Amino acid sequence: MSVAVIIGGGDFPKKEYPRELIRRADVLVCCDGNALKAFLRHRKSIFGDNTREPDAVVGDMDSLSPTLAKIYSKRLVRIEEQDDNDQTKAFHFILNNFPEVDTIHFLAATGKREDHTIGNLGLLMEYARSLSTSYPERGEGYISIDMVSDYSTAFAVTDSCELYLGKGRRISLFSPDNSLTITSKGLKWQTSGVVFNNWWPATLNQTTEDVVQLEFSHKSLVLIITD
Repeated sequence: MSVAVIIGGGDFPKKEYPRELIRRADVLVCCDGNALKAFLRHRKSIFGDNTREPDAVVGDMDSLSPTLAKIYSKRLVRIEEQDDNDQTKAFHFILNNFPEVDTIHFLAATGKREDHTIGNLGLLMEYARSLSTSYPERGEGYISIDMVSDYSTAFAVTDSCELYLGKGRRISLFSPDNSLTITSKGLKWQTSGVVFNNWWPATLNQTTEDVVQLEFSHKSLVLIITD
């Protein structure tokens, strides 16, 4: 059992919780050159020295300088196809090369560009689905995946579930499936009447119990963002 952290090219975290996730990572992967440069810039403030190196730098290397490419040549995983972004390439790289990993945190995946933020958050749902299709030997839900920033934690679910979040948390739900109905327990506002035909209908809710229960009308993809 081990924890992996994937660092993207968005806003590098300043708060202690996401930085502690980096500090405790067993496997550390940077998405291309911009993520590597951000990690190197903040490395000493996180670890106290400059000895921690990323286990891999994954991507098409379009943002990697020749100098860093030479220094980290043995850690580069160049994947030039453009069907997937660098975050997705890093995700599959970890699944294929580190079978002991049971938790993946995505950091610096949001901020700077709204289009990248929306795309990366949406990909969490695809990752949750892929674990039961592309990686059936791992089993759905076997790996815990989330996206952490200074402001929120996002994760995806694919069926009815119980979420141990704690009372008084802010929570928003998103789904690309407008045929999905979710009956909830433990939220301030019931979600059973929500039609997921846009981004906003199930946002800005709040937990009223320590455990939130979500009952899906059928298996589907749902993105959950909490504070």
